[in-house]
Amino acid sequence: MTIRVIGAGLAGCEAAWQIAKRGLDVTLVEMKPKKKTPAHHTDTFAELVCSNSLKAARVNSAAGLLKEEMRRMDSLLMMCADECRVAAGGALAVDRKLFSDSVTEIIKNHPHITVVSEEIEKLPEDGINIIATGPLTSDSLAQDIKKRFGGGLSFFDAAAPIVMAESIDMDNAFFASRYGKGDGDDYINCPMNKEEYELFHSELVNAERTPLHGVDVQNPKVYEGCMPIEVMAQRGADTIRFGPMKPVGLTDPKTGKRPWAVLQLRKENSDGTMYNLVGFQTNLKFGEQKRVFGLIPALRKAEFVRYGVMHRNTFINSPKILNAGFAVRNDPDMFFAGQITGVEGYMESGASGLLAGINAYNRVVGNDMLILPDYTMTGALAKYISDETVKDFQPMGANIGILPPLDINIRDKQLKAQAHADRALGFF
Repeated sequence: MTIRVIGAGLAGCEAAWQIAKRGLDVTLVEMKPKKKTPAHHTDTFAELVCSNSLKAARVNSAAGLLKEEMRRMDSLLMMCADECRVAAGGALAVDRKLFSDSVTEIIKNHPHITVVSEEIEKLPEDGINIIATGPLTSDSLAQDIKKRFGGGLSFFDAAAPIVMAESIDMDNAFFASRYGKGDGDDYINCPMNKEEYELFHSELVNAERTPLHGVDVQNPKVYEGCMPIEVMAQRGADTIRFGPMKPVGLTDPKTGKRPWAVLQLRKENSDGTMYNLVGFQTNLKFGEQKRVFGLIPALRKAEFVRYGVMHRNTFINSPKILNAGFAVRNDPDMFFAGQITGVEGYMESGASGLLAGINAYNRVVGNDMLILPDYTMTGALAKYISDETVKDFQPMGANIGILPPLDINIRDKQLKAQAHADRALGFF
C-alpha cells in the first residue's frame, strides 16, 4: 500500500521520511512549483519562511529538549539541521538554503518516495493520508477541511526583514551575544540611545502598513510568537525595549555602558553575508520598513535583501478532531501534521510529522498507535492538541509549562528544567 502525504513542508517531509525508511511507498504531493503562496520564495521543500533559528539548543530548555527527542527518534529534519548549522549563540540556527536543499535532495532521491507536483483541492476519500499542508493551506482545500470538520480557525503570521552584512554600519554596531554566550560574534548588535529610540518608536507606531484583506488592519489576529514589531510597539513606549530590543546582558564597547535599546541581527546564512532582524516581524509597507528601520543608526544605509511580510495561517480545532497520534478520531486512515494542527514552530511541526508518519505506517502494518508519554516534550505537544477539555484552542509551541509536574519540588529554574529533560530523555 502507498501512503499519500500532502504538503512538502517540514511536517510533510518528516512524515514521508519516517514512512519510507520503514520500507513503505509514499506519494508526496506538493503544489510548488506550479503554485506558491505569498510567503514562499523557492521551489524546494521544508522551506524556512519566518526565521533561520530553530530556537534554543540546550537540552534543558523546552525547544532543545524537543530537538533532542527528535534526534533520538531518527529525525530527517534534525539530521539536516545539524549538518547545516550556523553560529547563533545558544540557539540552533541553520543556513536556510542549505537546509532546504538538503531535505529536498534526500526526499527526491529516496527509492520509496514519489513526488507529485499538484494542488490538492479536496480531502482524499481513499487510502491512508497525511494532511501536512501547513499554515498556508490553499483556499480550496482549507474550505473543504472546514466543511468536513465543521469549521476552522485562522490567524496571521509575520516574517522579519533581511539585510546585507556589508551594508551594516559597524561604526554604530558591535559583535556580541547576551551575557557572553556563544562564540562572541554570533550576533551584530545595533545600539540606540534614549533619544534615538524614542524617535524610532514614534515613527514605528505611526508608519503605514500593508492592507490585509478580510481582517482588521489595525488589530489583526496574530499569534504572539510572531507578533509584528509595530503591533507590539503599540502596547506601550517600553514594550519592545523589554522585548526584542532589550539591552540586558550587553555592553556597548564604545561607551562601556548598557545601551538604552538594542536591535540584534543574526546570521541568515553560513557565509555571514546576510543578517536577519531578530524579532522584527512586520507588516509595514516596504518603503516604510526602509525608512523606519533606517532610523536605527547601524541600519541607516542598510540594503534590504528581503522585506518583512505578513501572511495568513490556518489551523484546525484539533482537540475536537485529532487524537494524540495525530489521527482523525472518526477516520483512522486520515492524519494531520504540522502547524495546521496547532503546534507552533518549525521543529514542533517536524515532531508532529514524525509521529503522524510513524502512526500512518503502524496503521498499514497493524501495529498499535505510538502515543508518547506526556512527560516527553513531543508527547506533551501531542496531548495538548488532542485535549478535548481545551475550550479556546490556540497554537502552542514547546514549553516547560505543558509538561506534567515533577515528583519532587525544585525551586531553581535551571535545575527544574534539567530534571524535566532527564525524565523525558529517559524514555528514549
